[in-house]
Amino acid sequence: MPTTVDTRRVRLAAASVFAVFLLSGATFASWASRLPAVRDALELAPDQMGVILFVGACGSLLSLPLTGRVIGAIGARRTVLAASGLAVVGMGLAVYGVTLGAPVLVAVGLFASMMGIGSWDMGMNFAGTVVERSLSRSIMPWFHAGFSVGAVLGAAGGTFASRHGIGLPVHLGVVLVVVLVAVIACVRGFLADPVESHDDDAGTRRGGRYARAWLEGRTLLIGLVVLAAALTEGAANDWLALAVVDGFGVTNDVGALGFTVFVVAMTVMRFGGTWLLDRFGRLAVLRLCTALAIVGLAVFGLVDDLPLAMAGAVLWGFGAALGFPVGMSAASDEPAHAAARLSVVSTIGYTAFLLGPPLLGLLADHVGYRTALLAVLVPLVASFFALGAAAPRPADTHEQA
Repeated sequence: MPTTVDTRRVRLAAASVFAVFLLSGATFASWASRLPAVRDALELAPDQMGVILFVGACGSLLSLPLTGRVIGAIGARRTVLAASGLAVVGMGLAVYGVTLGAPVLVAVGLFASMMGIGSWDMGMNFAGTVVERSLSRSIMPWFHAGFSVGAVLGAAGGTFASRHGIGLPVHLGVVLVVVLVAVIACVRGFLADPVESHDDDAGTRRGGRYARAWLEGRTLLIGLVVLAAALTEGAANDWLALAVVDGFGVTNDVGALGFTVFVVAMTVMRFGGTWLLDRFGRLAVLRLCTALAIVGLAVFGLVDDLPLAMAGAVLWGFGAALGFPVGMSAASDEPAHAAARLSVVSTIGYTAFLLGPPLLGLLADHVGYRTALLAVLVPLVASFFALGAAAPRPADTHEQA
């Protein structure tokens, strides 16, 4: 049993990691909620917005395979510090590009910012696993709920700024300064990283295990489940606000409110998801969430009544909440193979999360935002029939998510 001092230290670390997740969510949502203002300031067509977002996505994808080595070299604390600094500087450059009316500068800034956010995400998740091991409890869903809380706050702040005519430089400038100062304070509470083995033979064996994981049918089917969940969430992050504005002819603040509604619904489901999983089991909850996402997205994309479409956004948010974290749990059912399988599933999920929404923007240029979002129904329906792969292994003693 840990001493009282140790317990307090671990609890402080848990609070620190939760806060860093929250700050990451607030940073991303603050930008996402102001995308209509970015589009209007630069007078961009949907396909042009899609290209800019695609450039940002490429930044994150470039950072993902590199960050593991960075964490191994300098630790999670310094990785999060450096990555959050890059995210703040890059986003500041993107905002400056908006004020200059320079889309290329916006794309460059967003590329750098998304590189930082991708590494920030991996670094804080690693720090979360250190806390989990110290507590001997699975609390990662709470950390991801913290990200959602931050996203709610960021989206609400964007709604307020848009409604009251607060300019993009002032709004995001304040947010970025506060976030960076808070991250610097919070990472001081992180636990020390565990020491890893650097044995060459062990590294060779791990490399073979990672390669074989890409050939496992169950792992790839779980990847499909996570892909659909990630795309469902990512599409809302990038396009829901614009879909409300253009689809219903309302002002930008109403579009930001629509995004806020989605994020609130997703956050509520993430906090309640642990109880649902304990009560009804993994497969039942996954089936419920996937069905809610399908119904909610269809309602949002097809109805002409704004309040009813907002109700669809609520169901959409409920449905998007648990697929990613529960898919992570399913991939790690067997501890001996968890790292390799998580690597496969995470790569599939983040690729869908980052690249899928920009491609939807290219489609939206031809059919409109709301109709383009309906394309997400295809992987959602496919994943519904693949959910059996996420069933807990017989050797498991409980269905923990």
